Amino acid sequence: MYKFISWNVNGLRAVCGKGFADIFAELDADFFCLQETKLQEGQIDLEFPGYKSYWNYADKKGYSGTAIYTRHEPVSVNYGIGIDEHDHEGRVVTLEMEDFYLVCVYTPNSQDGLKRLDYRMKWENDFRAYLCGLASKEYVAGDGKMKTKGVIVCGDLNVAHKEIDLKNPKTNRMNAGFTDEERAQFTNLLEAGFIDTFRHFYPDQTDIYSWWSYRFQARQKNAGWRIDYFVVSENLRDRLEGAKIHTEIFGSDHCPVELLLKR
Repeated sequence: MYKFISWNVNGLRAVCGKGFADIFAELDADFFCLQETKLQEGQIDLEFPGYKSYWNYADKKGYSGTAIYTRHEPVSVNYGIGIDEHDHEGRVVTLEMEDFYLVCVYTPNSQDGLKRLDYRMKWENDFRAYLCGLASKEYVAGDGKMKTKGVIVCGDLNVAHKEIDLKNPKTNRMNAGFTDEERAQFTNLLEAGFIDTFRHFYPDQTDIYSWWSYRFQARQKNAGWRIDYFVVSENLRDRLEGAKIHTEIFGSDHCPVELLLKR
C-alpha cells in the first residue's frame, strides 16, 4: 500500500514552529506533498531520514512554492508544466514513478474581485492538457506490453466543486474559489478521465472541509471549504483503497488530505 499526504502549509517555516516534524512522523507517508511553502532555496534545512525531497520555488520571495518528500526513488522529476507564462511561481512538481506520475500542484487563486480569473482559466486549460498528456504516455511494462501510467494529482486546487463542498454556498457564489467558471473547469477535469477520490469514497459526506478562513472563528464554527484534493486518472480506480481529510491536524489554515493506493 502507498500512503500519500498533501498539505498546504501556508508558510513552511511557520508550521515548523507548530510541530510539523511530529506531524510528518505521525502521518508516516510514502509521499508527502506540500504547497505554499513560501520559501526560496537555502532558506530551510528540513530533511527526514529515509526521504528525498524535491522543491519548486517561486521567483517572487515568500510566495507560493511546492515540494514533495518521497521514500521511493523517482524515475524522473519535472518542475512546472513547460509553459513559461505559468512556470515562475513554483506551482508544480511532478515525480515520474515506475507505474504512475505524482503531480503536486498549488493552483493560482482568482483573487479578490476575481482579478486573476482570466489567467486562472488559461492555467486550468493548460494544466489539464499537461495532465492528459501524462495520462496518455505509454511505457513498456514488466510483462513487455505497452501501458499507460496512472496520474495522481494532489494539492490546493483552489476550488470547491459542488455546494456540498463548502459551508455557505449561497453567499459565496461567484467569490474566488466558487465561481461558475472555476467549478466548470473542475468538472472538465473529471470528464477528461479523472476521479475526485474523496467523493469516490464519500459521495454524500457533508461538513468535512480542508480550509477555513483565519477570520470570524471559521475553524471553530467549521465554516470551511473543501479545496484540497487527490484526483487520479481513471486507470487507477481499481487501486483506490481509501481517502481521508485530517481535520484534527492544525498548524495551517488548511489541513492535510490523504490517499491510500494499492501497489
